[in-house]
Amino acid sequence: PILKSPGVADPKVPRAGTLPLRSSRNPFEEVPTLEDETRDLGTLPNGSSCRRRATLEKLAGLAPFRLGWTSGRRAGSPGDGQSRSFLGRVLAPGIRRSSADFGLLTRLQGFRAHGDDETAGDAARRLAFLRLGRGPKPRRASLAERVVPAGEAAPEPPPKVPEPPKMKEPLSVLEILSLIQRRELARADEHILELEAEELTPGGGRRARDVALLYEALQRELWALVRETLLEALRARLLEDMAVVRGRLAPAYPAGLAAFGVYLRGYHGALAEWLGMAARRRLPLTDRYALLHWHNQVYPREVLGLVDMVALENGELGPLLSAGTLRGLEDECVTDVKAQTRAALLRVLQEDEEQWGSMEDRPSSLAQDVCELLEEHTERAPRISQEFGERMAHCCLGGLAEFLQSFQQRVERFHENPGIRELPPDVYISRTISLVNCGPPLRSLAERLARVGPPESEPAREASSIALDRVTRLCHRVLADLLFQELQPHFNKLMRRKWLSSSEALDGIVGTLGAQALALRRMQDEPYQALVAELHRRALVEYVRPLLRGRLRCRSARTRSRMAGRLREDAAQLQRLFRRLESQASWLDPVVPHLAEVLQLEDTPSIQVEVGVLVRDYPDIRRKHVAALLDIRGLRNAAARQEILAVARDLELSDSGTLSPPRDHAFFADIPVPHSSFCLGIPLLLGRLPVSRLARPSLACLPLRPRPPSPARPRAQR
Repeated sequence: PILKSPGVADPKVPRAGTLPLRSSRNPFEEVPTLEDETRDLGTLPNGSSCRRRATLEKLAGLAPFRLGWTSGRRAGSPGDGQSRSFLGRVLAPGIRRSSADFGLLTRLQGFRAHGDDETAGDAARRLAFLRLGRGPKPRRASLAERVVPAGEAAPEPPPKVPEPPKMKEPLSVLEILSLIQRRELARADEHILELEAEELTPGGGRRARDVALLYEALQRELWALVRETLLEALRARLLEDMAVVRGRLAPAYPAGLAAFGVYLRGYHGALAEWLGMAARRRLPLTDRYALLHWHNQVYPREVLGLVDMVALENGELGPLLSAGTLRGLEDECVTDVKAQTRAALLRVLQEDEEQWGSMEDRPSSLAQDVCELLEEHTERAPRISQEFGERMAHCCLGGLAEFLQSFQQRVERFHENPGIRELPPDVYISRTISLVNCGPPLRSLAERLARVGPPESEPAREASSIALDRVTRLCHRVLADLLFQELQPHFNKLMRRKWLSSSEALDGIVGTLGAQALALRRMQDEPYQALVAELHRRALVEYVRPLLRGRLRCRSARTRSRMAGRLREDAAQLQRLFRRLESQASWLDPVVPHLAEVLQLEDTPSIQVEVGVLVRDYPDIRRKHVAALLDIRGLRNAAARQEILAVARDLELSDSGTLSPPRDHAFFADIPVPHSSFCLGIPLLLGRLPVSRLARPSLACLPLRPRPPSPARPRAQR
């Protein structure tokens, strides 16, 4: 049995801690079967057969010998110090396995792997002998042999078609620019070559200007790296020499001679002479930037700041360059920046304008290019000195204002060109949105330069803002005109008899506005909010226009009630639409409900109150608008009309000294109305018209404008 009682030794099982003896079994003798070895094993404590244990022992490499060991004292164990086989203890239920068990298994496996060659050879020969009795391994039939009947040749497999090599997508312009900024210049150069090769292939969708700009950025970064390396080398050499002087030469001289100060002044004077000679030469712009930065920042902070200035007699050194020389270098930088940026900005604008009339819808990078050209200088100058940064900001702001004025003129010519309207509508709309999107980043740049620059930069900032406002208003008007051309058939159905009982007209308006607004979402937030507010205002103007023109007149209280109800329903639907479009023009929401109240109210004082609210909230309303509204509701009482119109007249006179509302808050000023009519009194009609004609209601109101006199007819001669 596997489990032995204490003190009983099994000749086949070595004691714990001993090695098994070398096996002397003949490999060609009869191999005992599993049944022979497990016939007398008995059962486990849980009632299962020991056959499984013997199998696992063989799999674990522990058979044909068994392992005995002494377990520790544990609660619930079948006895203290009982001898168990290793796998017997592992498989016995209720017994917790310890890490020592697995360690023992590892040691046994390692022992078998490093055993003597004879035992391994015996096992190999026995396995080879057993394989001879089984014969060769049968070959499995392929899928084609299973399908094809016996005696027929299997069809040849189709030839493998080689997969085309996967083309590696080149990096985008922004990704290559990011590599350049991180100074991974070798990788960036490889990807620029790939981009250039794609541009040269037919149908390449890249522009040559992108490749040229990337080469310029790569060149700038390379020169910056070279300059930083040479100015860095000079700083390191100075500090190294000063360290040698301090540590080796200065101690050799008497302390009263201040040898270190003498050497430091000598180095300072030689460096000042060399920088003066360099400043007198006509240096490139980037070299002047580097010289000024090294003079103002690197030398005082990283050279003089690291040496002992106390060793100097006077305690400080003079400047390397005079104030006049520094001012001259700064003036040359400002002059060169003004000339270079003017030419570069006009070139960028010309290249972008050439794409405006293209049939392809390509995104514009005009604003990004302009900002990069100017920010290159406005970011470097403040690092040299604050005053130089202010001068450079003023210079760049002037160039930006000049550029934006040219940009405005070219946008106006673009929209005035009749051939541009031949573009597909989606391309024309996308191009207009791209022009509008140039505004926010350029406006932000102008504001930032104005804050950094001196006070005299304000006129340039105002000129930049005016130019951008004109471009934005023009593009907004173009987009709104295109949209309302599509909406006009739906507005023509308003204020008809069918409109009172059907919402077809307004449903068409709401559906078209909601669909077209998806294309406008590509616009940036600031111009989008302004455009949606203008669409909101113009939609309500076009809605109220047919109402005040008298297209539908009320002849009874029932008709007035139906008309007022329809106006309120339409106003609520339009309000929901423009809230969904994120319109901020909430001042437009009450206008239609106020008009509905004027139509439905019966008593004159209530109508006067509503008219007063209209005049207060919409100062551009006039008496002619109120009179047209009274005509629509069918108010023919002359006294009541005069009382209501007097409210509008009094408010107009009280507000005559105030300024008119801004253009984006004008409403009734865009709604022309026909000349009002007034109701003649009955006593006036009694003396001039026959009683039979007074019953005709169409003659109750006559036009206010007098009829022009008829030309005098020549008398016929008798």
